[in-house]
Amino acid sequence: MTTHAPLSDIEIARAATAQPIEEIALKLDIPAKEVVRYGNDKAKIKLSHIETLQNKPDGKLILVTAITPTPAGEGKTTTTVGLGDGLNKIGKNAMICIREPSLGPCFGMKGGAAGGGHAQVIPMEDINLHFTGDFHAISAANNLLAAMIDNHIYWDNTTGLDTRRITWRRVMDMNDRSLRQITTSQGGVANGYPREGGFDITPASEVMACFCLATDLKDLRRRLGQILVGFTRDRTAVYARDILADGPMTALLKDAMMPNLVQTLEHNPAFIHGGPFANIAHGCNTVIATKTALKMADYVITEAGFGADLGAEKFFDIKCRKAGLAPHAAVLVATIRALKMHGGVAKADLGTENVPAVEKGLSNLKRHVENLRKFGVKEVVAINRFPTDTDAEIQCVIEECEKLGVRAIEATHWANGGAGTTALAQHVVDLVDGTDSTFRTLYNDDISLWTKIQTVAQEIYGASEIVADKKIRDQIKHFQDQGFGHYPVCIAKTQYSFSTDPNLKGVPTDHVVPIREVRLSNGAEFLLVVCGDIMTMPGLPRVPAANSIEVDEEGLVQGLF
Repeated sequence: MTTHAPLSDIEIARAATAQPIEEIALKLDIPAKEVVRYGNDKAKIKLSHIETLQNKPDGKLILVTAITPTPAGEGKTTTTVGLGDGLNKIGKNAMICIREPSLGPCFGMKGGAAGGGHAQVIPMEDINLHFTGDFHAISAANNLLAAMIDNHIYWDNTTGLDTRRITWRRVMDMNDRSLRQITTSQGGVANGYPREGGFDITPASEVMACFCLATDLKDLRRRLGQILVGFTRDRTAVYARDILADGPMTALLKDAMMPNLVQTLEHNPAFIHGGPFANIAHGCNTVIATKTALKMADYVITEAGFGADLGAEKFFDIKCRKAGLAPHAAVLVATIRALKMHGGVAKADLGTENVPAVEKGLSNLKRHVENLRKFGVKEVVAINRFPTDTDAEIQCVIEECEKLGVRAIEATHWANGGAGTTALAQHVVDLVDGTDSTFRTLYNDDISLWTKIQTVAQEIYGASEIVADKKIRDQIKHFQDQGFGHYPVCIAKTQYSFSTDPNLKGVPTDHVVPIREVRLSNGAEFLLVVCGDIMTMPGLPRVPAANSIEVDEEGLVQGLF
């Protein structure tokens, strides 16, 4: 296997010479006048240009997902970038669509999300920090609505909104556990009516979900207007449009709605747009970016957050359902390191060859393959190879996957860029070319909300049942009776296990999924179901990445990657 000098991700990125963003746009037949430049190496594409593409045929849509993540890391974004480069390397017209990173993980524990090694999107520092300001616009729109709610109550409250039944929360794009539950408007009459409130992280905001699912500005305003903000004393719903918040919120998001164009290290085009988490939200980049890419390229590689039980399920059952997308294939990313952890090996011992542990950990991979097949998509396993992996361990995965009837292909994109994924790229082409999509969702719109939750828990998580106290069951029934029963469900749970217990590795079965909370995301048009101990506002770890981040004497960020 070819290896390179042990440079860090940021050193590799800084050594690259980016092409002017207009040149990247021209590869997609986007004229310079339709490009809104953000410096030399990133830009937004005007919505007016996107409207001219609607009659063009669509390319093939391929999803990159992964086995259940572990602290060892799986490299899903790295594989997405590497596969996009690999497709271009074999002469195909391909581009990638991925999510924008959140500042929370960057300064917390997970780190950035621009790929790694020689399979990255650049400029990675900008992408992982403020980028083009989309996240800030989403936070501002969310918090404008919060401010307008409190102002509406302060002055006249013509809707009769009950301060005890306000459901809207503020957001910030940072991990801050101290803001999960707060009391607002303290300090006297001039500051309003004191009430309990709280913050979520921006990727969990319903505004983010509306932003990512909207097809255009008109649809975005419709979705923002129908956001549920609370209830009156007689339980009548009050929406954002009732307090005239949909217009100004849309104004804040007008520029953000334009997809962001950047490039890979190999100068291939990439859209990076929108960024909901998959453990607490629906985990997919914007519909507008994906649909635009399908008009511009023959193959579009996109990804969904965390493992296939979260990201892929939500990509299929929420994004594809709502946007009318029909993906052709799914690439399931696995690493020897993660398989060993699912096989019971401690993180400190992952560098030692252990074929029996790999074989045991493959139960997790097999379950994900079985789940993907329930959606009717063709699948391939990408083995994201690390330097410590041995040939015997790789061969074990290949042979076991053959027994499953799925091809497992070694990929060395981290070390070799697109050249390390040409075999994977060619197999993906062979899977999808000349065939129609046989995609299907896991459940139909017309079954009840409770049954939808139960279906995902049993069919995807392997649970025996779902449980909730009477208050939660009554809320779900109320939403069903109020006409929201046709909505899909978005389940928030830990990403580290099929169950709601992050310590249960491998393939736990017959476990129970406890529902702690439900929220009607009426603008996003799904029911958010919060399970187990998952938090919609994460906290920083004992030793956050922020402790090591600084700016050196040359003005370069250090410690971020």
